[in-house]
Amino acid sequence: MNIRLGAAAFLLLLSGGCASPDKMIGRSELTVMEFSDLPAPTDADQILERRPYLIGPRDKVVIEVYNVPELTRTLQVDANGQISLPLLGTIDAAGKSPADLSRLITAGLTGRFVRNPQVTVNADTTNQIITVDGQVKTPGLYPVLGKMTLQKAIASAQGVTDYANTNYVVVFRKVGDRQMAGVYDLRAIRRGQYADPEVFTNDIIFVGDDANRRLVQTLISSAALLSGPLIAILN
Repeated sequence: MNIRLGAAAFLLLLSGGCASPDKMIGRSELTVMEFSDLPAPTDADQILERRPYLIGPRDKVVIEVYNVPELTRTLQVDANGQISLPLLGTIDAAGKSPADLSRLITAGLTGRFVRNPQVTVNADTTNQIITVDGQVKTPGLYPVLGKMTLQKAIASAQGVTDYANTNYVVVFRKVGDRQMAGVYDLRAIRRGQYADPEVFTNDIIFVGDDANRRLVQTLISSAALLSGPLIAILN
């Protein structure tokens, strides 16, 4: 079915969704209140929620052994998730927390090489990132800081563009040996219809393109309007 619209009516249709603010739709775990009644957060609420950090390939870690300066160094985890230390040789580091790696090194040094070793391991740099692509203002790679959600990830990329199809946001994820994808409606998340999903290291987030909006903008900016009204045909 073809729909023919004059320029004014077409623009009204395009912007009609913005005529009134979205209403929040409650979920069982969501309490919707008037802004004036919204209580202040507690001190605990203002602390960034952290996810346990696990060392990954290409991360850099700082290893310190108290009173053994020759074993204190900054190492980069190789592509296989391993590091190499004097006396201990090759150690699997990927998938372990800094505390786990500290205990592993301590166990390896105890008795044979160092009496009562005191080992600390800290992350120096991390390659735990997500990819945000498609119709966002600044596509790219972004670090996973604490507990990351889909809205936070898109905000890291400076938000969506004017041509974004916000009801078509795809999260690509590898789970075991399977490649999986989830499709989300960003508008529904913003309205509170369902929870803002958590995203994880190595996720790829793609924001779709609104072809109709792009077409309208192209027609409006063209010289065609100088000679007559805009007539658009949508199939």
